[in-house]
Amino acid sequence: MDLDALRAAREQEWARLDTLARTRRLGGREADELILRYQDAAADLAAITATAGPTPLTDRLSITLSRARIRFTGTGANLLSSVPRFAVLQLPAALYRLRWWTLAIAVITAVVAVVYGVWAANSPAVQAAIGDPATLKKLVDHDFVDYYSENPAASFTGEVWTHNALLAAECIAFGVLGLFVPVIVLQNAQNIGIDGGILIAYGRADTFFLYIAPHGLLELTSLFVAAAAGMRIFWAWIAPGARSRGQALAEDGRALFTVAVGLTVSLFVSGCIEGFVTPSPLPWPVKIGIGALALAAFLTYMLAVGRRATRAGQTGDLDEFAAGARCIAAA
Repeated sequence: MDLDALRAAREQEWARLDTLARTRRLGGREADELILRYQDAAADLAAITATAGPTPLTDRLSITLSRARIRFTGTGANLLSSVPRFAVLQLPAALYRLRWWTLAIAVITAVVAVVYGVWAANSPAVQAAIGDPATLKKLVDHDFVDYYSENPAASFTGEVWTHNALLAAECIAFGVLGLFVPVIVLQNAQNIGIDGGILIAYGRADTFFLYIAPHGLLELTSLFVAAAAGMRIFWAWIAPGARSRGQALAEDGRALFTVAVGLTVSLFVSGCIEGFVTPSPLPWPVKIGIGALALAAFLTYMLAVGRRATRAGQTGDLDEFAAGARCIAAA
């Protein structure tokens, strides 16, 4: 191997790697470039070492690679110091970007649920297909309400939280498939509509809405956001803009999957409401008020804080999130 020729061919790339490694703040594309140049330089170092053994050139390249490695692996302190920025700027800005997708999915869910609810409430054939009169009566009088109190509140909260958090993560992870999210949204709307229709048919509309409203306001909104993120990833493949489809999917996927991290918090809150508030003996106005306050806090964070973060220059765009996701994964 001609080391002088290799040095002449690679010098600018190694210098660029060193510059990136010394840069205090890296955007998403710069972080991607850092990793790619690190891999190339590591291959060069292995080839030089295998051919010529230790040399001043390998020593210099090793130092540059070590400096670059520290940048993308990070440390615990750096990760913790990035949490406030993530919570105050990056996450709300990303949620703000999903506001119209979220609204569209909420409207679609409501329309589908109402259609199924009216159908189930007014069609004896549908009711017969769901169950015999004794089974439906048991559902209306006992099963629907007992569901919220048949297990200890703490374990029920944990079960609901993990189920919903996993569902949110799946919507985002598999959103690229295109059909996964619409199927989940339609199934969820169908289940809500049919349950509501059956209770309405038996004169228990108040029971349905009173038991759904306290936790459902925040829980359903969080799942709408997860579905919106999944569809946004799919849309990146359909309409990538100036980017290639592969680049658009990689960037949007890395960015929006971190929304799942934020949704675990809102879904934990809704799980606590479902486990401890919904079946509690508190007056119903208090229960619904707690749910409404939780929803108001989430929407304020998503819309007001997200809008302010966007106006401050934090677009919630994929570059910032991609860098943050890589730092978290590396740590």
